[in-house]
Amino acid sequence: MTDTTTTVTDRSFEEALPKRRLRMGSRTSHLARAYAGRVADALRLVAPNVDVEIVGIETSGDAWKGDLARLGGKGAFMKEIDKALALGEIDMAMHAMKDVPGDVPLPRGLVFAAYLERDDVRDCVVWRAGSRYESLDDLPPGTVIGTSAVRRKAQILRRRPDLQVVPFRGNVIPRLARLDENDDGIEAIVLAHSGLMRADAGDRIGETFPMDMMCPAVGAGVIGVQCRESDEGVRGLLRLIDHDETRRHITAERAMLHGLQGHCNSPIAGHCSTTPDGRLSLTGMVFSHDGGEFVHAHGQDERDRAHELGAHVAATLAREGARDIIAGIPH
Repeated sequence: MTDTTTTVTDRSFEEALPKRRLRMGSRTSHLARAYAGRVADALRLVAPNVDVEIVGIETSGDAWKGDLARLGGKGAFMKEIDKALALGEIDMAMHAMKDVPGDVPLPRGLVFAAYLERDDVRDCVVWRAGSRYESLDDLPPGTVIGTSAVRRKAQILRRRPDLQVVPFRGNVIPRLARLDENDDGIEAIVLAHSGLMRADAGDRIGETFPMDMMCPAVGAGVIGVQCRESDEGVRGLLRLIDHDETRRHITAERAMLHGLQGHCNSPIAGHCSTTPDGRLSLTGMVFSHDGGEFVHAHGQDERDRAHELGAHVAATLAREGARDIIAGIPH
């Protein structure tokens, strides 16, 4: 997919750029490095004279191997990077938007100045080495499936309540190795299609779920680039790679997430797209942990009303009982 960006003709920001290599903070995983490389390549394309250094920062979320909720949820993948950005140790930070929590305000003084064009948002099954299965429907009752996302667990159990879905966390490449070792008795895991492709592990993709079977996470497939609000040079540079349509989609999805007041254990799914006639279309879903209860809402609005659309879908979900489902999930 070729990235297309917002057109920026005023390049006066270049005078405010530091006269040195720009430092971009990133998680240290193989996949995070690949995403950071995508951002650096996009910047070099629009500003060939800018030199970008990728600075790996190990986060508490990466170091912790237990239940992520005990660290405060997805924000554990961000706080060390955000701290380095706020202190001026780096000039920008790359984040996977699906890991940006919706119930925690962004640190004061930091802004998302660019969103890269969205990747494939679908989820897929990865089978352990030697597995004889090709589809979730082929699995016998009681088969063990691994996933790190409560959203995926709920939707798998909606389709196959007779399966056993267990937590299976870790960075992509080590997770694949652990699956193949089969010490956990896990037959397959569910991962993001785009993540496997970016990690050069596309050959491991098995069954790819259609959107009506597995609604994606809010922010799925989107890389956001953060900087200090006061840094006019870097903000202007990042505007050159900002993808306008993706920004509208993310705005709608995150407005919905914020309106639902969901926490890190809330199985919330949401996806915004653009219709052929140019309107925004947003689908939102909230599930109980076992997928037995769920509510669904959909709305459309004009392309300049992304925030209003997200708020409307959140309100519709709330009227259908979404907040009762969320309140019933331990946090």
